[in-house]
Amino acid sequence: MNKKNIGLIIVMVIILALIGYTIASNVVHATKTIKNPIVTMEIKDFGEVKIELYPDMAPNTVANFINLIENHYYDGLTFHRAVEGFMVQGGDKEGTGRGETEETIQGEFLENGYKKNTLRHSRGVISMARTDYSNLGLTKEGYNSAFSQFFIMLDDNTNLNGNYAAFGKVLDNGMEIIDKVAKVEAIQEKEESSTTTSEELDISQYPVITKMTVDTFGVNYGNPVRQEAFDLNSYLMKLYGLSF
Repeated sequence: MNKKNIGLIIVMVIILALIGYTIASNVVHATKTIKNPIVTMEIKDFGEVKIELYPDMAPNTVANFINLIENHYYDGLTFHRAVEGFMVQGGDKEGTGRGETEETIQGEFLENGYKKNTLRHSRGVISMARTDYSNLGLTKEGYNSAFSQFFIMLDDNTNLNGNYAAFGKVLDNGMEIIDKVAKVEAIQEKEESSTTTSEELDISQYPVITKMTVDTFGVNYGNPVRQEAFDLNSYLMKLYGLSF
């Protein structure tokens, strides 16, 4: 066998090896399962709750939630509201449910023109709380008013489907802990609560989220897209021709 043939064989072997490597890499990539992010929420005196997030349903909502967690936004905040047979709510920066934010995110749900999110509001599902300005004719402003507050469903509720951005679900036995949180008398919603001022609320009795962490399994979900929050006070002042 001459040197020319030997060189040709070596080249062919190299080419076949490269083809084999490319095929193998593509197969591994195609069959590799990307795990959804898992949040660990530690609630003082109650225990640890695991929540699986669904970026395929609400990618920007998940990115926003992960970003807040990684910046320790939720550490030390509270659950401030519970409605029996409905949901328990938390994540407000003031701990009262009345804290304002400078930024918000677009609502990823059907009524806001987002069709990919088909997650139902069943027991254990976590969804974004938002403000409702519909009585002022400001539907879109309400749809896009969520930031950090979230609620966890205690039972199924079809009325919320397509109207709020559901983005994950409590895992394993976590709902046993959430059920106990919802039974804390201090956060249970009562008829007279609508007339209660922030100064009258005893938030020291509210269940505390001591720490929240997230495992993304090496996936970078990027920076969330946020927008300037709608300023209701400025809107009303302008509407009625008032000035500061």
